[in-house]
Amino acid sequence: MGANTERDRDGSGLDRYWRRRVWALAGVLGAVGLMAWTCQGGSGGAGKDEPGRPAGAAEGTRPPPPPSAMPTVTVTTTTTPAPEQADGGPCDRGDLVVNMSAAKNVYTGSERPEFRVTVVSTGEGACAFDTGWLDVRITSGADRVWSSTKCRKAGAPKATLRRGIPYVDDVVWDRRRDCKGAVRARPGTYVATLKGAKAKKQIFSLR
Repeated sequence: MGANTERDRDGSGLDRYWRRRVWALAGVLGAVGLMAWTCQGGSGGAGKDEPGRPAGAAEGTRPPPPPSAMPTVTVTTTTTPAPEQADGGPCDRGDLVVNMSAAKNVYTGSERPEFRVTVVSTGEGACAFDTGWLDVRITSGADRVWSSTKCRKAGAPKATLRRGIPYVDDVVWDRRRDCKGAVRARPGTYVATLKGAKAKKQIFSLR
């Protein structure tokens, strides 16, 4: 019995030794786990709003919204056209372009000097043109020899002019002085001018 009692005592002491070791190891593991849980709790709270910081403080750092598109402004210019000249009204001389040309520079024998007068309207619409003011005059120096208006047999006709369409009048001189005179003009140099218009004068000769 003495031997068994000694073994029992030795076994009980060994059990108490290992139990103390197990409890010590458990305490260490518990302390490590508590520290790990504390660290996780501290890092998890970092994403929350800081105490005392306004709730809208984070939103204040956002960039402002882009400006809205500016409206397009269209400017319309209205031009009032000039009133057109009434058809049939008298022609404005400022709208007329008048020219005169000679058929030849030298006339021999019985040839009669001939001159072409053209009138073109630049105005709008049609207008009435009095051909009576187209006066072709023949002179030799200071001597007035002949006038188409003075020697016209009939009254001056009215003509209707339209823009860009020329009126043509062929004036022929029969070589006589005045209108009813029997005296013919002598050979020499003569000048034909269109009275009342800025047309080029024509210089010609009779032979």
